[in-house]
Amino acid sequence: MNENGSERAVNVTRLWSGGLATAVVAALVIFAGTLVVRGIFGIPVLAPEDAGYLGDAGTVGYALLAGVVALLATALLHLLLLSAPRAISFFGWIVGLATAIAAVTPFTQGAEISSQIATGLINLVCGVAIASLLRGVGRTAIISRVPASSGRRPGPALRHEGVLPDVNQREYDPERYRALEEDAEYDAARYRAERQRAEEERARHGIRDD
Repeated sequence: MNENGSERAVNVTRLWSGGLATAVVAALVIFAGTLVVRGIFGIPVLAPEDAGYLGDAGTVGYALLAGVVALLATALLHLLLLSAPRAISFFGWIVGLATAIAAVTPFTQGAEISSQIATGLINLVCGVAIASLLRGVGRTAIISRVPASSGRRPGPALRHEGVLPDVNQREYDPERYRALEEDAEYDAARYRAERQRAEEERARHGIRDD
């Protein structure tokens, strides 16, 4: 884990595992979009019209480019998590604006309007997938720690930055702590009952001895 000061730590393994998975999803979005647009609607997108339903080598290159973009977005997210306040919000704005640019760019190219619309939609879906998946990955990769104060026990707290305020473990997972409290109450009641039975046994033995 890498730490930024004493308040935020980033689970690098979780972050980049999610980034690699997002890259695979981004590439598959390109292939799936190409298959739907070419195979169902018959619109020549991301490849010449005489190419197959999945396009040609250019389509493969476009899918690989989408995967690379997802990895670059992961690197950006990692940098923001280590250095920027409200990192998830900044990441959402950056990737959102980049997605808007990618969705509009096909309309500046010399192609049929149907191909432009289809390419823009594919880019839009791919960008939304990258942004939404990595935002979720970023939230789960953040581990915030509340510094100890006098008279209070130190303990870790989770923070989903941009979504939830700083919370302690009880506030983050109330069901778990409620179940622990119920178990503790049951154990205490059982202990009291056993103690009462033991006292009654001692009292009976004391009467018999007299």
